[in-house]
Amino acid sequence: MEITHASIQALPDCSGVYLFLGKKSELLYVGKATSLKSRVRSYFGKNVLASRGVQIVRMVERAERVDFRTTDSVLEALILEAKLIKEFKPPYNVRDKDDKSFNHLVITIHEVYPRLLTVRGKDLTITLAQLKRLYQGERKRYKDPLVYGPFPHAGQFKEALKLLRKIFPYYDTKEPVQMLREKYDRKLLFNESIGVFPRGDVTQKEYARTVRYLKTIFDGKLKTLLRTLERDMHKLAREERFEEAATVKRQLFALQHIEDVSLLKRDVPLRSGAGYRVEAYDVAHLGGTDTVGVMVVVDGGVMEKSEYRTFTIRDAASGSDTGALEELLERRLAHPEWQYPKLMVLDGGKAQMNVAERVCKKAGVVIPLVAVTKDKHHRPRNLQGPLKVKNRYQNDILLANSEAHRFALSFHKKRRARRMRE
Repeated sequence: MEITHASIQALPDCSGVYLFLGKKSELLYVGKATSLKSRVRSYFGKNVLASRGVQIVRMVERAERVDFRTTDSVLEALILEAKLIKEFKPPYNVRDKDDKSFNHLVITIHEVYPRLLTVRGKDLTITLAQLKRLYQGERKRYKDPLVYGPFPHAGQFKEALKLLRKIFPYYDTKEPVQMLREKYDRKLLFNESIGVFPRGDVTQKEYARTVRYLKTIFDGKLKTLLRTLERDMHKLAREERFEEAATVKRQLFALQHIEDVSLLKRDVPLRSGAGYRVEAYDVAHLGGTDTVGVMVVVDGGVMEKSEYRTFTIRDAASGSDTGALEELLERRLAHPEWQYPKLMVLDGGKAQMNVAERVCKKAGVVIPLVAVTKDKHHRPRNLQGPLKVKNRYQNDILLANSEAHRFALSFHKKRRARRMRE
């Protein structure tokens, strides 16, 4: 598909992967999207340099056309993206971010109870060597582990594993499960009892079936798995293994109705390893005393606690929430060395929005603002701000707002306790 405005507009509004190709049809870059049309269109906007970085700008300049493949879910797009990166090693997927920091999935198929391990690219060689050394005396039984990836989007990859674990409980222990069982490891037994790991009495045959199902998913054959599950369910029923058949039936239903919401909220442009950075602010005081403010950061759906900041409010009028917020935002924006957010989240309503707009205008920055209005029980009641931003990043907005409230109260209590001890 030649890159033109009309051709981009003609892209489907569904999940899938997109491929930027060069003059000789060489693959330059592959990415995944919830909406192929929206995502590809974003590469040709005015802010592409600021939002994606110089390497992606160079990639777009080299690209002659865009190809795409649709998928039925974000999960499938995530896996297909990793498969294509592994197979073709597109140069700009590596240049945009150090590929040694990408996650890989390792399945230890040689073990009695195979484990699914998340391993960084930089640690992959060492991890595989360590696994092999564990079985030096049993070489006939050893098989090289299966390795999937690289998965560029750490948050989405981990969320996908969480979703799948609810359907197919698996082991991800640091040591082989058999070794831990021989030691009656308490953590293993506890996680088996609460359903994080398979139940303690799972047979090797039952668990091997679970691992086979997971392998099929990461092989990119979800439709094949759905057919396999249906076939296995009927087979188990014919053999009068009704409990196992019922388990497979539940798995089939869950996989057919798998929710991509937690993956969708993280489906945002990445640059220099970052996700969509949301900053939220809140103030806390007791009757106008010990007033403090805080800033929290949610980046790509993940709370970045190392980037949280606290402010002791000095100049605002006692008890003035808007005055305290104004001082907080002015001091925050006085730090250009801190990465600016893609979105600023306020606790409050129109008054807080007006203050933030005034501070941002004075500082010469243009950043979308969203205000979270609460009811008397401090539960979110309404979001004020750009409709597209609210709809697309609602989960991150609410997460950041809630975390800011918690952090502000915590810091305020510490300040008050310290003053009372003095």
